[in-house]
Amino acid sequence: MLEFYLIIHFLFAVLQFLIGVLANGIIVVVNGTELIKQRKMIPLALLLSCLGISRICLQSVIFYINLAIVSLIEVPLLVENFVIFMFVNELGLWFASWLGVFYCARIAPVAQPLFFWLKMRISKLVPWLILGSLLYASIPSIFYNKYTWVLSQQLLLGFFSSNATTQIKETSALQIVFLVRLLLPLFIFLASALLLIFSLGRHTWQMRNAAMGTRVPSTGVHVRSLLSVLSFLVLCLSHYMTAALLSSPIFKLRSLMFLFCIWVFGSYPSGHSTILILGNPKLKQNARKLLLHGKCCQ
Repeated sequence: MLEFYLIIHFLFAVLQFLIGVLANGIIVVVNGTELIKQRKMIPLALLLSCLGISRICLQSVIFYINLAIVSLIEVPLLVENFVIFMFVNELGLWFASWLGVFYCARIAPVAQPLFFWLKMRISKLVPWLILGSLLYASIPSIFYNKYTWVLSQQLLLGFFSSNATTQIKETSALQIVFLVRLLLPLFIFLASALLLIFSLGRHTWQMRNAAMGTRVPSTGVHVRSLLSVLSFLVLCLSHYMTAALLSSPIFKLRSLMFLFCIWVFGSYPSGHSTILILGNPKLKQNARKLLLHGKCCQ
């Protein structure tokens, strides 16, 4: 029989899964509809649609892991699909990084020739960035599939089997490969997020000083943008930190710290997308319409 805290964790996992699928589903539907109506490539809509699809898949895989934690599915089924989890997680992180670069190039008031070139070219670069991310995330599945399969199997069995004797060197190798591959999108996201935070903060401070203490309407927009980017940064860093902890079996399975890391890890794809909707007036308006339409149909 399941312990009480495992039942509570599973209920939170179900809630997290539903919120993530709903938020990312709204992003995919709204931006996918816009792409169909316009009948042409809209860079931001394309990037958001790809991000939403990858996060729906990631949220499903995380829920799949939670099912294995509470012993509702067999562990071998989880082991067989671990490579898919690595692919979906890495792909979603790349799309989130390019979204940060896109917003930074469009919003940040930086007067540099290279940055100006990026601002003019970012829309045309989006399809190539998406294609490059797909190819980069596919490398372990295509070229290192057997090696990744063996090491991921050993790592998972180290979690789910109390009698498993995982070789430390091979597990450490998997952890290093897994983390090193995630460092590149992390650096790109950090660079774009920090640049956007500093430029928006400086711009907001200059506007408030120019207004001599009076509130300028546009400063509220900049403050909301700053808060959104800061929340993205916190969620992203927490996702990477828990990924690093979970890639090394330092916590016992079903311990409170292990369950907390799983919960934090799954909060990123749902929380980030929810903040995207709340911070985007168009997405927020269409989300309200979709929810009202759903209530009317019921």
